[in-house]
Amino acid sequence: MLDAIQWENLFDIQLAKGSAWFVFQGLKYTIIITLITMIVGLILGLVIALMRMSSSKILRYPARMYISIIRGTPLLVQLFILYFGLPVIGLNLSPFLAAIIGLSLNVGGYSAENFRGALLSIPKGQWEAAYSINMTYGQALRRIIMPQALRVALPTLANTLLSLVKDTSLLSMITVPEMLYQAKIIGGREFDYLTMYILVAFFYWIVCTILAWVQDRLEDQYGKFAK
Repeated sequence: MLDAIQWENLFDIQLAKGSAWFVFQGLKYTIIITLITMIVGLILGLVIALMRMSSSKILRYPARMYISIIRGTPLLVQLFILYFGLPVIGLNLSPFLAAIIGLSLNVGGYSAENFRGALLSIPKGQWEAAYSINMTYGQALRRIIMPQALRVALPTLANTLLSLVKDTSLLSMITVPEMLYQAKIIGGREFDYLTMYILVAFFYWIVCTILAWVQDRLEDQYGKFAK
């Protein structure tokens, strides 16, 4: 029965307190990898989105294939191919580099469709107005279209960031010493995985809650310019 469970055996407070700092050390990997891959992934995603919208088949078809592969295969499999598969052909990547490449490619694939949807939501008249004042394609995109598209894409891009933070937990499978990896080591040593996994979940929840708060503030700021 539920009331008969010894709750102190489910979550060891003393172990959590003693291990919190060691698990927290893995947070720096989570933050660093998240920041790098989010920046690289967004840049890649924007490029792929523009290729996807191009009238040239040479640009459009490779972009569609890239998006299809990234969205159609599990992230964990992609990481395994990079870290465990590539050494078969003589290409050895460090866990950190494999994590950066794998997550960046994944973010790029998903954010490409977010950017494409946001760009398509901008009325064509905006492009025509920019061209009417002799703006080039690049100038129109940078000064007129992208500021509006970013406001539209912000909620979905913020969700991509939150998903990315949580996806870093998969990096423990390729020996990146992030929070879950540290928790698994301590859990195995102390024979108490449940306490450590609850502790890791708490850290992830705190980070995602902070990011969600930042997202709300950014949306409020963008909303002012939209009025």
